[in-house]
Amino acid sequence: MTAKIPTLDLTRNYGRIKEEILEALNSVLESQHFIMGPDVAAFEKECESYLGGVSAIGCASGTDALLLALMALDIGEGDEVITTPYSFFATVSCITRLGAVPVFADVDPGTFNIDPAKVLEAVTPRTKAFLPVHIFGQMTPMEIVYEELSARGVAVVEDAAQAFGAWRKEGNLIRRAGAWGKIGCYSFFPTKNLGGFGDGGMIVTRDEEIASRLRKLRVHGAGTTYYHDEVGLNSRLDSLQAAILRVKLRHLEEWNEERRTVAGRYFALFAEKGLLDTVVPPQELEGNFHIYHQYVVKVPRRDELQAFLEDEGIVSRVYYPVSLHLQKCFSFLGYSEGDFPVSEQLSRETLALPVFPELTMEEQERIVSAIRRFYDK
Repeated sequence: MTAKIPTLDLTRNYGRIKEEILEALNSVLESQHFIMGPDVAAFEKECESYLGGVSAIGCASGTDALLLALMALDIGEGDEVITTPYSFFATVSCITRLGAVPVFADVDPGTFNIDPAKVLEAVTPRTKAFLPVHIFGQMTPMEIVYEELSARGVAVVEDAAQAFGAWRKEGNLIRRAGAWGKIGCYSFFPTKNLGGFGDGGMIVTRDEEIASRLRKLRVHGAGTTYYHDEVGLNSRLDSLQAAILRVKLRHLEEWNEERRTVAGRYFALFAEKGLLDTVVPPQELEGNFHIYHQYVVKVPRRDELQAFLEDEGIVSRVYYPVSLHLQKCFSFLGYSEGDFPVSEQLSRETLALPVFPELTMEEQERIVSAIRRFYDK
């Protein structure tokens, strides 16, 4: 029986670093420092060095990172936050939980990121923040709107949950995903390029006043134990996750390069099989270093193709089948089908193919050959 090809195989990755991971975990177990221990502080410092010139604050999840970031900017009742309708639910839920109003702008059909040209059209006197999502591991070209938004008092909060390690070249500068705006937010969910063995997140900022406030907000708003300056969250990165992430951070650049190699092989195989008129590969914007957290293509008869691949032992996934403006829980916002046609089209046509550093050439040939057979039917 032919082995199934998963969208992601974490067991292969673990096999490459197993001894390093076990050593790191054992160190934490021996120390018995499980909450906000030395490994958390060390991981934060290592991320600060990697990202360059930021303060890093670990927290319990990527969702909490977004929520804490907006709290630190005093975003609340009636404030507007411009964001994308084509993203994971947490991007918008963190806005509505604070009583703020998500204002959507449609996305670019090539990169799937929010269309900067449409962002400025959405700004009103009530706009307090712009929350771009660096979707699937590729950065939004924020230089198009950054200066204008700053001049109008709009803070940029980057949702870089899928993009730790991605960067964009702006002139002679390298801008790391999450380290460009006022605040950047990351997720260390296990499936991420830099993922733990459970939930975890991080907020980064170049503003030390905001960093100081975030450090309090993640521990119930306390600057000193039992003395609370404001009401915060219980959102701490635990030491076991930090120890794991410290190991993985050392390998991240290598793994991201391997993902880029996988992406390049897909393109070559699509060309070889004559599929480029049918399958639209992800577009890497000039100046971007795409880390391919997901490898998402646009295809006709998407659902039929996914079912066919499943029968062939190839697992694929759909991100995201319902645009956020059409989710039932956000119906109170008053959006309707047709309001953001590009996002809605992507929800019908995109399919995420297997992508991870250890995916073999043979497996990719099997995937692309199966796609060719489907369209030959």
